[in-house]
Amino acid sequence: MGKRKFWEAPWYPTAVAICIGVVVYVVLSRISGIWEGLLSFLGYFKPVIMGCVIAYIVNPLAKRCERLFKDVENDGRRWILANVLAYVFVILFLVFALLILIPQLINSVETFIGNLDGYIVSFNKALEYWGLSKTTLDLSQFISSAEQFLTNFSDRILANVGGILTASANLGKNLASWLIAFVLSIYLLTEKPKLKVGLCRLLLALFGQERYDGLIIFFSRCHTICNQYIVYNLIDSVIVGVANAILMAIFGIEYVGLISFVVAVTNLIPTFGPMIGLVISGLILLMINPIHSLIFVLITLVLQTCDAYIIKPRLFGNSLGISGLWILVGVIVGGNMFGIIGILLAVPAVAIIDFIYRTYIITRLEQRRAAEDDKRESKEENKEED
Repeated sequence: MGKRKFWEAPWYPTAVAICIGVVVYVVLSRISGIWEGLLSFLGYFKPVIMGCVIAYIVNPLAKRCERLFKDVENDGRRWILANVLAYVFVILFLVFALLILIPQLINSVETFIGNLDGYIVSFNKALEYWGLSKTTLDLSQFISSAEQFLTNFSDRILANVGGILTASANLGKNLASWLIAFVLSIYLLTEKPKLKVGLCRLLLALFGQERYDGLIIFFSRCHTICNQYIVYNLIDSVIVGVANAILMAIFGIEYVGLISFVVAVTNLIPTFGPMIGLVISGLILLMINPIHSLIFVLITLVLQTCDAYIIKPRLFGNSLGISGLWILVGVIVGGNMFGIIGILLAVPAVAIIDFIYRTYIITRLEQRRAAEDDKRESKEENKEED
């Protein structure tokens, strides 16, 4: 007999189990430090990761722009022209959004300051009507308190100059990271065909043809889920923003561009997004005209009802196939783990996890159970024959 290998020894499974238990215990006992270390390590690749995300989001637009250059015979040149046009659209949209957002936001603050006297009078009348206070709030008293607050605030600023400079440096660093990521996304999307070919060759060399085909099917399905979610969610947000602008214009509500932009952007956030947009926009309008703020709340409730029961079902259909409960769980967990990015990616992540569970995990468990049942039945039949 040949020499038995060590993994065939009777003690080997027990030793492996003990080692796994020790590793799990160490990981769980140091989970916070490990997580912080992992996030710190990934921080070095933050611009690269952000660039990949931007490139992935712009990719559907570039693929549609490619159809406009179908007369160009060279595939590489056609793809480059499509990328240039797609990024021109993105830059124009960002500039247009800033031109709408910033002036109206400044105008809203100026209007609030200009109407401050009237707000105080209305506040005093409300207090007197409800019997909550027998004294009225005088404007001069309010201004004196405001001046004292500004004095204390300036003192605190001077006392925390170092922290303010650090926060400003971090803000500048984040802006630089976004700029680098945006430029990097252009290179990534331009080199997409070459990167795709190289990745496919690597997977084929590592796993062989059979496993490679399975991986391609798996990644294609995941890409379809993410792509459909991104495209349909953007379309849905545009529809909601445009509909909100039309309804606000019909009722003569102020700041149509600013409010509609806020509504469209917050509508990208699943579950809680429409409520966030309602609160922010309602407070902005409350500074200007309380009646218009109430009308806006009613408009939003009607619009979000139509979006939930008419627009989204027609756009998404059964492409995701996940329940609202799992979406809510994914939003909560994703938000706690990764912040706003986790909230935005919660729905496609939950859809991919559900796809893996239904297609691979539960199917293999059922096949294993069926094989065990068949084996047990054949043993029983053999016993009966004996």
